[in-house]
Amino acid sequence: MLTIAKLFTKSPFSPLQNHMDKVVLCLRKLPPLLQAALQGDEVLIASKSQEISELEHEADLTRNGIRNHLPKSLFLPIDRGTLLDILTLQDDIADKAEDIGILLTYRKLEQFNGEAFSYFCQKNIDTCLLAAHVIQQLDQLLEFSFGGIEAEKVKEMVETIAYQEHEIDILQRELVKQLYNACNSLTYIGFHHFNALIKEIGTLSNLAEKLGDRIRMILEIH
Repeated sequence: MLTIAKLFTKSPFSPLQNHMDKVVLCLRKLPPLLQAALQGDEVLIASKSQEISELEHEADLTRNGIRNHLPKSLFLPIDRGTLLDILTLQDDIADKAEDIGILLTYRKLEQFNGEAFSYFCQKNIDTCLLAAHVIQQLDQLLEFSFGGIEAEKVKEMVETIAYQEHEIDILQRELVKQLYNACNSLTYIGFHHFNALIKEIGTLSNLAEKLGDRIRMILEIH
């Protein structure tokens, strides 16, 4: 495995991309976990949640390695503070995936519009995966001095992230409205469990948008 120091010599963005790879592993564990929750498979829920926690821990170790070994003398194409800010947002996505996993272990989900809930979850995950793809384009951006066709392509992806986050906000409001309309068929705890889940899952797209905004700022500066 490449050390953080070797990653920095390979590319100033390689450590960020290496960390994001681990964040993506967390995200890709969420769909089967959510499906297990909707099916009430407590054994699979516990297993998948544990897998996410272990992957999140690996992401934490990578994050700490980057923070501890970020060379002060290394010429960076972006401000050190901006790089660390991007790293923190990436890590927040992994943390949120773990939070969702843990929340799903607390109790069985009650019956409530599983199709709409699943769609909402997947849209949030997809938006984060698009943000991850943007991070993987940083080397190409550097090669073209943060300009040209590559910069325009990244700007379009960032705009797509922002638009998807807006769409998800609308979906979230509608889903919460449906939840309130169904409150008579849910227990008090079941209602609040779903409400907490919707809020936590909706945070994923918010974090993706913030990550996209940081990349947009880099492009505007250059």
